[in-house]
Amino acid sequence: MLAAVEQGLIFSLLALGVFLTYRILNFADLTVDGSFTTGAGTAAILIYNGCNPYLATAAGFAVGAVAGLITALLHTKLRIDPLLASILTMIGLYSINLRIMGGPNVGLNMRSGQLIETVFTPLKQAKLMSSWQTATILTAVALAFTAGIVWFLATNFGLATQATGDNPQMALAGGISTDWTKIVTLMISNGLVGLSGAIYAQFQGYADVQMGIGLILVGLASVIVGNAILGTRYMALAVLGVVVGSVVYRLVLYYAIYWEIAEAGDMKLISAVLVVIALVISQSETVRGLMNKLSPFKSPVVPEPLTAPELGAEPAEGPTPVDPDPFLDQGDLMEGDREEAGARPGLRRRRHDQDGEV
Repeated sequence: MLAAVEQGLIFSLLALGVFLTYRILNFADLTVDGSFTTGAGTAAILIYNGCNPYLATAAGFAVGAVAGLITALLHTKLRIDPLLASILTMIGLYSINLRIMGGPNVGLNMRSGQLIETVFTPLKQAKLMSSWQTATILTAVALAFTAGIVWFLATNFGLATQATGDNPQMALAGGISTDWTKIVTLMISNGLVGLSGAIYAQFQGYADVQMGIGLILVGLASVIVGNAILGTRYMALAVLGVVVGSVVYRLVLYYAIYWEIAEAGDMKLISAVLVVIALVISQSETVRGLMNKLSPFKSPVVPEPLTAPELGAEPAEGPTPVDPDPFLDQGDLMEGDREEAGARPGLRRRRHDQDGEV
């Protein structure tokens, strides 16, 4: 079970990247399937050739950000649909990943009879893999990136990014460069995805050119499940829910195999079913009301719609009540004028202006 928790924490970085595009920017980004492998392959080939594993992990973030930049430029500069732009980048990255790795996969266990050092080598030598110590370290890393995302979304640029995702036309009218917010957010998002791939390749001991296929579904499942658990009222809880959702998702897969409910080849089907269940739960008013009662973080109460009299609509029958004019001394009008002014409020102001008292 601890191995599933560790995998969930590693994939939480991927889920945070998907959260930025899917929830914040409202951008359908399928680049994830390619940028995850790009980060993994880049880190693996650098480590295999003797590069420092921490620098190689940072390189995984950098190449992922470049992949996001390509998708962003295709959309913002060449005006290609977001979904099509991300698909084009994803397909192109498959060939690029083969070029980077020099083959379909790269092993990270032994080279010329010597152990290849990765960021997990000290933990492996101390026999702490799949332990609470390793899970605690990965939790600290995931929480650090969670805090970074919360801070980013609270900055002026982060608020502009949220405005771009909510209403791009209004954001553009308000002076926000929506192209720039999309470019930077896509770079950060795919950088996190590439970083997740770089860490995961070292965790499992190899990088494969097909390891990223279908991972967009993993990211979406983590975001949807996490938001269904912790809600979306507070931004910090929404971002933290992504990490929780990633771990819960991995635990569901683990127990599905552990209890022999499914086989290893059924993982994609379980992922799809889990996403459907989470979507149905998050959209069910009954379930949402029940979760709101049980949750310590309650959703804001939605006020009842105003009735017609509260909205100022005229009653069906009877005379329309008229508020007294604060600019008009009622004593300045004759009796007939008062009656006429009560029926026609505009007349009161016109007579008042004629007297030069306003």
